[in-house]
Amino acid sequence: MRALVCNQVKLPTEGGAISVEPRINERIRVPEVRLVGPAGEQVGIVRIEDALRLAQESDLDLVEVAPNSRPPVCKLMDFGKFKYEAAMKARETRRNQTNVIIKEMKLRPKIDPHDYGTKKGHIERFLKAGDKVKVTIMFRGREQSRPELGFRLLQKLAEDVAELGVVESAPKQDGRNMIMVISPLRKKSDIKSAADAKAAAADDEN
Repeated sequence: MRALVCNQVKLPTEGGAISVEPRINERIRVPEVRLVGPAGEQVGIVRIEDALRLAQESDLDLVEVAPNSRPPVCKLMDFGKFKYEAAMKARETRRNQTNVIIKEMKLRPKIDPHDYGTKKGHIERFLKAGDKVKVTIMFRGREQSRPELGFRLLQKLAEDVAELGVVESAPKQDGRNMIMVISPLRKKSDIKSAADAKAAAADDEN
């Protein structure tokens, strides 16, 4: 027969914060609880002594899952298995998390076609990788009196990369500069998943 576990330790949640485990077994100090069976079936309101006895007889733990209810809701479960599965889920979540990176590309309003093509190529590469791009038009001297030059250039750029990205932040003046932010059409996590699937398929062929 399982010995009732009374430990209370701190576990990381999925978001990385530290949280206290729910009360289990003898740490649940209330006269009665609303009991839920291991398969999710509603047992009803029972005395805490009866709930603990059922836990022992079933070789399971009594876990307080809704402490703020009146009476508190407790469930019969294998708490060790529950913690293991929760830890594995948290690890998988962290593994799949991707950091959003904002790349920056600076252009002049009168940029020549060759330089424009080169910088557009860099922006396309960033978007294909799932990164956002902050495009900055830098005005100098008399160029500051012609903001429409920068606006038209940013519009052209947005149209040229429309198959890969969408304008998240429309062109706006910021001092001597004009800024626009382009977001990728595909999320970085989707790109990573596709790359993993392609690698797995290649391994299977080999």
